[in-house]
Amino acid sequence: MNDLEGLLPEQIERISKVRERVIDSIGKNMDLYGITLSIGHLYGYMYFNQGPVTLDELSSTMGMSKTSMSTGVRTLLDLKMIDKVWGKGTRKDLFEVVPDWHQNFSDYFSIKWRKAVEGNMTALNKSLSEIQQMKQDYADEPDIERLLLTDETKIEEAIKYYRWLLKLIEALETGKIFELIPKE
Repeated sequence: MNDLEGLLPEQIERISKVRERVIDSIGKNMDLYGITLSIGHLYGYMYFNQGPVTLDELSSTMGMSKTSMSTGVRTLLDLKMIDKVWGKGTRKDLFEVVPDWHQNFSDYFSIKWRKAVEGNMTALNKSLSEIQQMKQDYADEPDIERLLLTDETKIEEAIKYYRWLLKLIEALETGKIFELIPKE
């Protein structure tokens, strides 16, 4: 973190301690959302960096292999938490943090939830279709018909939930969520 150059050792130590506490907190918080602690720490280090960094710089700063850094950077890129940027006079890829935590939260959850909703809706719709076919196949068997009707109702309720969740995802993606819960 080259922004500490020119400071006294005591100053560097105090500032580094404060930053490391925040970085550790970021890592632990991101771990709650299924992102590894090391990738959370990577984001934290990048957050405090005073500009774009290369994989080599990150690897050196964090004491991790370039392969691990590459995996972490790719994850953060996929989650839209960092950007790949152009740097004059360098051929190496440069990366910097997207510092808007509100947007990071929105992007992370909309990406994860949309993927889950799509998979679940596919399974629910397929099951609903099969139940409707079985209702026709067993139309003259009241016990099975009742059971299928109960299952059909449960699946329809689940589909309503996922349609609601899609609206929440859209509110995150469009920023409308901030009309309901404004940023500070």
